[in-house]
Amino acid sequence: MDAQGPGRDEEIDPADQWVFDPNTGDYQLRLEPTGERPTPPAQRTASTPPPKRSAAPEEPPDGDRPDVPRQRSRRAGKRSAAPAASGGRRRQKPKKSGKKKALYWVAGATAFVLVGGSAAAYIVYQELNGNITKVDVGEENAAVTDGPVNILVIGTDARTGKGNQGYGDNGSVGHADTTILYHVSADRTNATAISIPRDVITDIPECTVKLENGEEKTIPGSQQARFNTSLGQSDRDPGCTWQTVEKLTGLEISHFLMADFNAVKTLSTAVGGVEVCLTRPIKDPKSKLDLPAGVSLVEGEDALAFVRTRHSVGFESDLDRIKLQQQFLSSMLRKVKSDKILTSPSKLWKLSSAATKALTVDTGIGSPKKLADMARDIGQVDLKNVTFTTLPVVDNTDGATVSVNESVADPLLAMVREDVSLTEVKKKEKAAKDEQKALLEGPKAPPAEVRVDVLNGGGPFGAAQDTVDWLQNTQGVPLSTNGGNATGEKLKKSVLEFAPNQADQARQLADLMGLPASALKQSTEDADPKTPMTLTLGADFKGAGTPIAAPSKAPKEISRIEADDKKQCVK
Repeated sequence: MDAQGPGRDEEIDPADQWVFDPNTGDYQLRLEPTGERPTPPAQRTASTPPPKRSAAPEEPPDGDRPDVPRQRSRRAGKRSAAPAASGGRRRQKPKKSGKKKALYWVAGATAFVLVGGSAAAYIVYQELNGNITKVDVGEENAAVTDGPVNILVIGTDARTGKGNQGYGDNGSVGHADTTILYHVSADRTNATAISIPRDVITDIPECTVKLENGEEKTIPGSQQARFNTSLGQSDRDPGCTWQTVEKLTGLEISHFLMADFNAVKTLSTAVGGVEVCLTRPIKDPKSKLDLPAGVSLVEGEDALAFVRTRHSVGFESDLDRIKLQQQFLSSMLRKVKSDKILTSPSKLWKLSSAATKALTVDTGIGSPKKLADMARDIGQVDLKNVTFTTLPVVDNTDGATVSVNESVADPLLAMVREDVSLTEVKKKEKAAKDEQKALLEGPKAPPAEVRVDVLNGGGPFGAAQDTVDWLQNTQGVPLSTNGGNATGEKLKKSVLEFAPNQADQARQLADLMGLPASALKQSTEDADPKTPMTLTLGADFKGAGTPIAAPSKAPKEISRIEADDKKQCVK
């Protein structure tokens, strides 16, 4: 690497040239001019000025990129540039190098290579851009958005890499062995990580992939197939898994991250090991796991063995292995967010290097900067508000596969779609209750007096007529009419528009339809007594008689692991 410059000691770690300043919360880059070494930080006096930072464009063309761009402020996310020196020795202009390596201070997401977890700050060299593998899945969403974010995290069972050929199916094409959908709420107060069992039976939609030779190939869909075959089978790529998860959950994916066996080994080693806990010792020759009861620190091969073992826990099923993986990933998140990692440039460099080498991502986050921007955005979530759960399933009669338990999964997914926290964030919960109380509590008009035009603005085909039929024939609302299709863009969420003098009708209809308070939009002026309200059905409408509002509490049957719970111990 040329980061040290000419005349430097080749053994210097580039990351160690950054010195943490507790007064500013920034890392100071200490680079000496040629032939001169700076005073070590410990020997500086109060009169010794800190080194100046040089300003540089954020994204200069390759030919004009400076060797050392300016640094981001950790606190405000703004760049600060030192004014030009008015006297004394001027900084020597770095010689242009053919390699043009640049050094950035940014935030990054290393832990959710496998989890989709919270972000931690780390140093990223421009050369890391070459480490990241990208797949064009036909979607290129922005790295940072204002609304909710859904990250699809895929752990493939491909046996590529040193030392991995001895694990099980050496010829695996790389199926979706571990899949987690990581949902971050729009207000960044909470996150829910949903593990999708590899053996769940579902429909895999038709998808188009780009082959290595640049040609496109359309792969027919598969009905009632194992979920893990959405990747690898018949040349399916992560985009096919992306579409399968959207169809399965009703959530729109923002980005994907994919990693293989080596990611577990390299990342667990990069963070200095991950603490796990067992209530009894495990010695599993199939996964090569050999751990005593109690707390152990695992890394490398031991870490991989821990997340792979299943024949020595519970009922020896993939569902039991998921519990081990969730404990491991929760612990890894805590380790990455710890001060020991965040305040050590050398550890951050080691971790970021390992992470980018382990990653395969979509083109929307296909650079260190984009990946870091996304991670910094979703990393605002406090670990105490991050919950791991598993898509509820029931065993099939074949004893080898499972099916979605819709009676439990539907309300869980509805909660996630509506940003209802599984950790019950106090402030958000109180605000929601106050809103419901103000809008939905009060007198309700009799169903026969409710006047409403129903429009389809994003629901299934025929949703408006189905709703009118249901209202008239089963709910006693004869003054409901079909307004046809709404104009304009399709709505993600249903909306009921009404006037102040129609509030009692709105409450009755909201009660019948199961509308959330957020769906009620009241105008400022009263309407003519015979003017109907307008209900526009959005993509959240699933069918007449099915409540649109998400449950306020999670089903009791779901499994839950809180990311900040340090007392987790697998039985």
